[in-house]
Amino acid sequence: MKKCISVFIMIFLGYIGYEILTESESILNSVSFSLNIFKNNIFPSLFPFFVLSNLLIKCGIPEFMGNLFKGIMNKVFKIKGVCAFIFFMSIISGNPANAKYTRELYLENKINKYEATKILCFTCFSNPLFILGTVSLLFLNNKEVGFLILICHYLGNVFVGIGMRRYHPSKEENEVTSLKKAIDAMHKKRISNKINFGEMITNSLTSSINTLLLILGVITTSLVLTTIIDNNLNLNSIFQSVLNGFIEMTQGLKYISLEAIPLKLKCVLTVMILSFGGFSVHMQIMSILSDTDIKYLPFLCARICHAVISSLLMYFGFDIWMRF
Repeated sequence: MKKCISVFIMIFLGYIGYEILTESESILNSVSFSLNIFKNNIFPSLFPFFVLSNLLIKCGIPEFMGNLFKGIMNKVFKIKGVCAFIFFMSIISGNPANAKYTRELYLENKINKYEATKILCFTCFSNPLFILGTVSLLFLNNKEVGFLILICHYLGNVFVGIGMRRYHPSKEENEVTSLKKAIDAMHKKRISNKINFGEMITNSLTSSINTLLLILGVITTSLVLTTIIDNNLNLNSIFQSVLNGFIEMTQGLKYISLEAIPLKLKCVLTVMILSFGGFSVHMQIMSILSDTDIKYLPFLCARICHAVISSLLMYFGFDIWMRF
């Protein structure tokens, strides 16, 4: 059986190589498209947050937020207060940043593998600037539906988090919330670091650039695969656009926006793909977490649930939203 798998992998890679050689123009176009996505969207939106998050973690901000929000995080999601840092930073920066934040807190032993798996499942947000700018204005050419997509997408994640309350619930933190205790915890963490601020910045820059280059490689690979699929499968254009979206999100969203279908259906498909994330995002997250034992299967199930919930919210909320 193992030999058959090896033979299959060899044949598959050989076929990929054949497609790259024979369809070089379309492959080069997809690589160019991935570089444009990276240059115009991913690097500007993620690099500042990656660097900032590294510095914030070293300076004790997770401890500060953990003390302030432990009551809310435990009552709503049954998870440690320190996970509030991942939750709020992920809302601002978008995926796959949540994997990076989760990994860093996990490696610092702030959360265990079950808490890391759990918080990863309901913090897979798309960048708000990407939704309100690229998706709503550039793709759909409709600012109003951009806000509805954002609301449905974010609410869907919150519902996923509430639904996972009983998945390895964290022990309740009974200590009284106090600003003074939060500041003390932050201060203790900051002075416990054995490196100076210059080294912290250098390490943050190096780590952020390495992660971003990894993301670029995964996106490029995903776009090459979608190009090969498009060249060999003769599907209905809508199904092909949706398939592309479930492999590489940005390309699929662009193609869906060009389809001659009602705006409501475009929005439902858009929020579904945004919430699932595309296997490109999944591979990015798996790559970032490759040196940990954080589980992927719960994350996959959560993305499917998120896609279903957010698309239902969009379907039932679209007509009401457009009346106002």
